[in-house]
Amino acid sequence: MCCALAEAKKAGQSGEVPVGCVIVHENEIVASAGNSCIKDNSPLRHAEVNAIEIACKKAKNYRLMDHIMFVTLEPCHMCCMAIVHARIKKVFFSLTEPKSGAVVTNDNFFDHNYLNHKVKYEHGMRAIDSKTLLQNFFIKKRN
Repeated sequence: MCCALAEAKKAGQSGEVPVGCVIVHENEIVASAGNSCIKDNSPLRHAEVNAIEIACKKAKNYRLMDHIMFVTLEPCHMCCMAIVHARIKKVFFSLTEPKSGAVVTNDNFFDHNYLNHKVKYEHGMRAIDSKTLLQNFFIKKRN
């Protein structure tokens, strides 16, 4: 999660909402990314989607079986579906997201029976660090 937080900090320094993500395979980081919606003029450029695309290119496969994701903020519905389609094995997220979080806050997306792939998940790791990073970012934006 430390590496995901470092990606979130970089995103925040670039004016993006500070969310970071890393993907690990066989105990090695294979992808890391932050949000880039503003830079790329795209609502799709969430940290999770960016990291999935990097990992898929490295793996030369659109499936990321046995890969684990670490992300600083609870994924939204869009990112959850990308995680399912990529076949990510497990997601660790730091902080719940009251507005758009889809893993445990506003939905239990990964628990739906209609999904063709089950994603394991845990949350809470380094939550205070993620919360502080986001709060400080939005305090600066509002001033």
